[in-house]
Amino acid sequence: MRAAIVAEAAGRPDAEIPPLTTNLADARLGAAGVWCTDEFFAPLARMLEPAEPVFIPDKYDDHGKWMDGWESRRRRGGGHDRSVVRLAAPGEIRAVDIDTRHFTGNYPPAASLEACLSAGDPGGGADWITLVSPAALGPDAHHRFPVADRRVWSHVRLNLLPDGGVARLRVYGRPRPDWTALAAGGLVDLASAVHGAVAVAWNDAHYGNPGNMLRPDRGRDMGDGWETRRRREPGYDWCIIALAHPGTIDRVVVDTAHFKGNYPDRCSLQGASLPADAGELRASVVAQSMFWPVLLDEQCLHADREHTFAGDVMKSRGPVTHVRVNMIPDGGISRLRLFGTPS
Repeated sequence: MRAAIVAEAAGRPDAEIPPLTTNLADARLGAAGVWCTDEFFAPLARMLEPAEPVFIPDKYDDHGKWMDGWESRRRRGGGHDRSVVRLAAPGEIRAVDIDTRHFTGNYPPAASLEACLSAGDPGGGADWITLVSPAALGPDAHHRFPVADRRVWSHVRLNLLPDGGVARLRVYGRPRPDWTALAAGGLVDLASAVHGAVAVAWNDAHYGNPGNMLRPDRGRDMGDGWETRRRREPGYDWCIIALAHPGTIDRVVVDTAHFKGNYPDRCSLQGASLPADAGELRASVVAQSMFWPVLLDEQCLHADREHTFAGDVMKSRGPVTHVRVNMIPDGGISRLRLFGTPS
């Protein structure tokens, strides 16, 4: 990969993230660094953290300046550095963000990205396919690249040309799990981001993004959930979730972990079965959602607790594709699980 074949202006910092996608390279969802040629200045695992990268001017460690990302040493013998990342779930990749924020004199001049599909972590004989051709990078910026190939991938390989540091790698796509295998194990969490669920609309997210509710782990702290501002007017807060797969919901878990003085007083659920492209028609979906059938009537919530609702309190409405979570009147929810049977 010679500098002569590097594209001049491939990445666009202002390019939009594709709708209805999940960052498949999110460590909190299960993505992991498998291998890299070098991580002398900063470990590969740091590049997959979901939090935004930070710069701490006076922080140093035994290897030099502490940087929030993956950074290799200065390469003196030719070649280039590379790393392999196991995605949180096999899936289609729609776009890639190679983020060099805070790397100003130590960013890679160029990079490329390849992908493969492998049952286990790929070995030397893996068939790597180029998704992002060698492209120029700049300092301290997002570099977003669209991906047209719609095949399913399990791993990506990031090539630094020739070396340097990347703050974050985001791989935006749609998980494509084996639904037959998942359903064979019983009820499936249709609201899990690992399976492909996404938050598509909400009225307020002042303190925390609704997408946090869909993570498979438990919340780490009060900032790791969906939390709205204090409501000073009548009404309530809401969020619409596109399920990972159409299905009938049998059990609901609402977790208010870490929300002690700011948990919602009550919650309720509504649901509907919509066309596959409905999630991209945000305004239409929001307007209709007020009148969706009720799946779960208003239920009282408590501080810092997992609440499970099943049996007679659940209303049988058949398969749904979207769920509206009503948080009454406001507050914070750490996690939401919607266990059901894929249709």
